[in-house]
Amino acid sequence: MELTWSEFERVEMRVGTILEVNDFPEARKPAYQLTIDFGSEIGIRKTSAQITKRYQKEDLLNRQMVAVVNFPKKQIGKFMSECLVLGAVGDEGDVILLAPDFKIENGLRIG
Repeated sequence: MELTWSEFERVEMRVGTILEVNDFPEARKPAYQLTIDFGSEIGIRKTSAQITKRYQKEDLLNRQMVAVVNFPKKQIGKFMSECLVLGAVGDEGDVILLAPDFKIENGLRIG
């Protein structure tokens, strides 16, 4: 099914910097809890991400990545996810984060 241009424009993908990474032992699949800075317009958001196969916590700190910021919040156990981190999923379920090649301003929109 093809999207119209106006449908695509409704998906708000933004660049953010990971400020904090914590283990998420309550998750059904191995995951981290992330705190991400999306700049002054959007602010700080939290989410969980199943990225433990490829990334160690210390490798994620201060790393920029891309996330969808206009999905509804989602309750995951006792944790509230406020955005969706984007990544490519490999054959074994390992996720490779989508990220800019160069350091850019937090909050910039992908489009």
